[in-house]
Amino acid sequence: MDANQRSRANPFGMDEECPNCPALCETRSRVVHGYGDVAADFLFVGENPGPGADETGVPFAGDEAGETFQRILQRLGLCDATSDPDRPEVVDVYLTYLTRCRHPDRPPTDEEVGNCEPFLNAEIRMINPEIIVPVGQRALEEIATEHTTKPAERFDVEADHGRTIRGRGFELVPMIEPAEQSDEQVQAWVEAFAGLMASDYRQTKGRRER
Repeated sequence: MDANQRSRANPFGMDEECPNCPALCETRSRVVHGYGDVAADFLFVGENPGPGADETGVPFAGDEAGETFQRILQRLGLCDATSDPDRPEVVDVYLTYLTRCRHPDRPPTDEEVGNCEPFLNAEIRMINPEIIVPVGQRALEEIATEHTTKPAERFDVEADHGRTIRGRGFELVPMIEPAEQSDEQVQAWVEAFAGLMASDYRQTKGRRER
């Protein structure tokens, strides 16, 4: 971690009482901002908090889907398997979402994604990751639209699962939602990402000292 980082949870001190989406203010338990290493090479972006993240305040934590996701990171040495799954000790990883609040009955609207976009853009700018992992179709479409030259409809998370996609300043490695992956898809993604980690993946774009 960065020597100046005091907490993995919301390390950039983003607004935890955000009022920008009134409908979500009524349904959320808390605002779920990013979590992890502020100097991470690997940024994972999901669509929105699930029930576990809404309860714990930590992305990809607090429920079975989160534990499935954390097991994938553990296989790559990116998460300490002995740490509390509600507050995982991730390594060289930052976890976040397109939107920061949960609605129990529906996915986020385009307006809600737009309202949260400044949070995500700020995290990307401050972390300056090498690899962005869009988790799920919605995250892939939004990230690809912003950070590649191809239209969103050219991307399909099942077809692109584990494939390295060149972006503007980043590489994208899409992932199917962990709870929806078969054992074969988990293995394929882990093998692909392990190969990427073993390669010279860092870009020459003036990265800060680590």
